[in-house]
Amino acid sequence: MTCQVAPGFTSHVSRFKQEKAGNNGIRFRKVLSGFLFVCMALLLSGYNNSAMAEISDLNSAINKAGRQRMLSQRMAKAYLQIGQNVDLQRSTKILENSIALFDRQLVELKNYAPTPETKSTFLNLEKIWLSYKDVLIGAAPSREGAKKVMELSENVLQLSHDGTLQLVSLSKSESGPLVGVAGRQRMLSQRMAKYYQAINWGVAPANGTAELDKARKEFNIGLRALAEAPVTTPIIKRELDLARQQWMFFESALNSSGGDKATQATTVATTSERLLDEMDKVTSLFEKMDHK
Repeated sequence: MTCQVAPGFTSHVSRFKQEKAGNNGIRFRKVLSGFLFVCMALLLSGYNNSAMAEISDLNSAINKAGRQRMLSQRMAKAYLQIGQNVDLQRSTKILENSIALFDRQLVELKNYAPTPETKSTFLNLEKIWLSYKDVLIGAAPSREGAKKVMELSENVLQLSHDGTLQLVSLSKSESGPLVGVAGRQRMLSQRMAKYYQAINWGVAPANGTAELDKARKEFNIGLRALAEAPVTTPIIKRELDLARQQWMFFESALNSSGGDKATQATTVATTSERLLDEMDKVTSLFEKMDHK
């Protein structure tokens, strides 16, 4: 796993601190100055959770490839939030941790790739990922950088999605495709937040509102599909009920208007993370179904 900070990064952070001013700007610099430390800590830790475990089977690979889709959107969301001074310290940590996790998982997926086709996809993903990462950490967040982030996040998402579908196509179990669907729900939670924050900052593409609405519809469809799947267990259904509750809070935040924009953006940031947590639990439960 590589964690590279571009030359001159400290000066970029310093300049951004001056632009933002106040305590939040100081916290931003302090947190970002620990980026290399975070990466080293991740490298040296035991990775005692499902996200960090080595790929052991096809369902695990589908889960991790699907998580790459989510991370592509989560990193963009965090970048946009940092640029707007939204939940600054937490957003910065999200960006740092997501970059490190994407790096780690990409290495694992390249090593695991069971076919030449999937190997090629993950090698291509690595190339575009390097460009995306350079924009994410090569300079302090700006409107100009945000537009590049929006574009590159779509490219990384597409290749991550291609790799996930290729792995799903190899699955001979009923749970494999459901791991893919549940994992896609994680991505959609972050995609909606990404477009909300981009619209809020005035850096969304022309189709930003349409993409946000599309993601909402697809998320609802995915929830129903998972709940109605014949192999969905009572335990998974209970977790889906919890996810549905978080979805209500998140959707309410997305629909809020007329109040303080900074407060609304922060609410979207926090509720999107809660929904992500719930959908990650659901995905892990589907992943482990074949282990029983």
